[in-house]
Amino acid sequence: MHVLGKEIIFPPVENSDVDGLLAVGGDLSPERLLLAYRSGIFPWYEKDQPILWWSPDPRMVLFPKHLKVSKSMRQLFKKEAFKVTYNQDFEAVIQNCAAVKREGQNGTWITDEMISAYIQLHKQGFATSVEVWEDNELVGGLYGIFLKEKQIFCGESMFTKVSNASKYGFISLVKKLKNEGIKLIDCQVYTPHLESLGAYEIHREEFLTYLKS
Repeated sequence: MHVLGKEIIFPPVENSDVDGLLAVGGDLSPERLLLAYRSGIFPWYEKDQPILWWSPDPRMVLFPKHLKVSKSMRQLFKKEAFKVTYNQDFEAVIQNCAAVKREGQNGTWITDEMISAYIQLHKQGFATSVEVWEDNELVGGLYGIFLKEKQIFCGESMFTKVSNASKYGFISLVKKLKNEGIKLIDCQVYTPHLESLGAYEIHREEFLTYLKS
């Protein structure tokens, strides 16, 4: 296990263990976080743990052309069931993501430290939020890191207070990014929900080629 110090570096991702855990420690400075994402690494840890850095193999990704929109979701878009905005209330989105109770997790991995770090990245133009509104109420959303120079969006978390709201926001984002020429959306690890939207796993080595190109 590699222990990070003050120097902003990471070991090669090939050094990660079978679960994808690469390193421990360091900080959540904007410089370190951006280096992590540009290297195919992301932080994920719980409140009472040190900062843990991951680079799993395989990697869950979504290529925009493979986006799946179900018949029921198409109907919602046809009715314009929700209003979608971008970067209008990043703080509210990440706070709501932190408050979501998730199966199999004790508390949230989005700690106060994480919230502060990503708000800073948002202020610097690297973290993006998607807000989903119903009758002027925030009912869903998601946020992530947009590596514009690589044309890769790294999804972090989403929340919903109304059925299909976060999915509506995610699909809207993918369509928007597709029109902007994005290569792929990094979904990090497998979930059935992401698979239902068209995401699938690829080898980490292949994923890294998109970051390096």
